[in-house]
Amino acid sequence: MTDQTYCDRLVQDTPFLTSHGRLSEQQVDRIILQLNRYYPQILTNKEAEKFRNPKASLRVRLCDLLSHLQRSGERDCQEFYRALYIHAQPLHSRLPSRHALQNSDCTELDSGSQSGELSDRGPMSFLAGLGLAVGLALFLYCYPPDPKGLPGTRRVLGFSPVIIDRHVSRYLLAFLADDLGGL
Repeated sequence: MTDQTYCDRLVQDTPFLTSHGRLSEQQVDRIILQLNRYYPQILTNKEAEKFRNPKASLRVRLCDLLSHLQRSGERDCQEFYRALYIHAQPLHSRLPSRHALQNSDCTELDSGSQSGELSDRGPMSFLAGLGLAVGLALFLYCYPPDPKGLPGTRRVLGFSPVIIDRHVSRYLLAFLADDLGGL
């Protein structure tokens, strides 16, 4: 299910997209215009006029557009999904193919279904980790390591501010300033 191509997804989503009331005429026109203006190799002017013809019903025009994109190839289907996302984002999030991808074993992270927690371990786990970090910092502050024991450690700690945020790096550099003078 995760190896679905955009063309396969479009085949799966066509009944959903063509059902009554899913896409308004303005949304379909915007999608067609985007595919025509930004990607004229996907829809030529003649094809865009055909799919925007007000004499044909919206459902027929949409079915013709989707079948044309399926015949055109993978990149064209991908650009359709991009245009659909831009012009009809709520509908894009409810597509059957998106739900199938999210329900598969290799899902991407669901951003919003949880209540904002990073883990289910609770506040005591956080406090225990914080206490361990503070305890280790105090231990190193009270009992500094012997500089002759591990000479490479000071160099690693000296370069660690590159990785650490600039606010923390000031304190780390100030703490190591005396010891780095001899290296």
